[in-house]
Amino acid sequence: MTLKTARFFLRTLQTRNASNVSFIGLGQMGTRMANNLVKKGQQIKVFDIVPEALSSVSGAQQCSSAEEAARDADIVVTMLPTGDIVKETLLAEKGILKGMPKKALLIDCSTIEPKMAQELSRLSTDSGVRFIDAPVSGGVTGAEAATLTFMVGGADADLAEARPVLEKMGARIFKCGDIGAGQIAKLCNNLILGITMIGTCEAMNLGVKLGLDPKLLTDIVNVSTGRSWSSDTYNPVPGILPNVPSSNGYAGGFSVPLIAKDLGLAEAAALSCGTPLMLGAMAHQLYRALILNGYGDKDFSVVYEFLKGKK
Repeated sequence: MTLKTARFFLRTLQTRNASNVSFIGLGQMGTRMANNLVKKGQQIKVFDIVPEALSSVSGAQQCSSAEEAARDADIVVTMLPTGDIVKETLLAEKGILKGMPKKALLIDCSTIEPKMAQELSRLSTDSGVRFIDAPVSGGVTGAEAATLTFMVGGADADLAEARPVLEKMGARIFKCGDIGAGQIAKLCNNLILGITMIGTCEAMNLGVKLGLDPKLLTDIVNVSTGRSWSSDTYNPVPGILPNVPSSNGYAGGFSVPLIAKDLGLAEAAALSCGTPLMLGAMAHQLYRALILNGYGDKDFSVVYEFLKGKK
């Protein structure tokens, strides 16, 4: 490599690291993801419809609208609850596409319908903006530790540009295919997650009711065939693991309405291709029942409390 070539690559790297990045959507996941960008030296602008959320990202430039946040940005990251909200945030009077420069890159990390991701891509393209879908797995613990897994749908060149930003928030990045493919992978993952959390809660509740110590049962499960992320990383029994919602009154984390939403999206996707989801449908209905029984503001591992029958 010649000195001239080396200098070119150095300038390119410096430019990519100095990209103007904006982050929109500062919920449980977004706040942690944005904070990791700042911690790893990325200057960012942030926006959320909840003004109090803006102060949750120390060192970021606070903006009063999505349009202001997106203005002059090379990359805009969105992390929002639903596809309809992402679409509204793009198209609103002071929305992202009103301020985002031509040829800039929009990275949507929300969990939404694959067809909605494709629609958002078309809307972005019509405004001269590039788009990839990049939903995440790892929960709030992964967001906090910057160990998230990104599942990406979109062009190879766009992923290459996004990669330095994604690597500040996660540990693994998978190219899944064209626009929407990341969402397909995410819905399949969350289908497994929703079902296994219920199974873990049922087993833990049964063991405790029959007289087993929950810590002992957890230790056995975690070296046996019943082991899962729900048992070893996000255990639903209070006091088994620190820094998980079950040990904090089931506050924060991945809310019951969000897992119910994701399972509903998986059911709709299954219907579109004629695939049965027997356990998925049952899990979906259980989480909807939790909402109706007053658990809508809790993390989805609160299934354990529901099964105990105290409410």
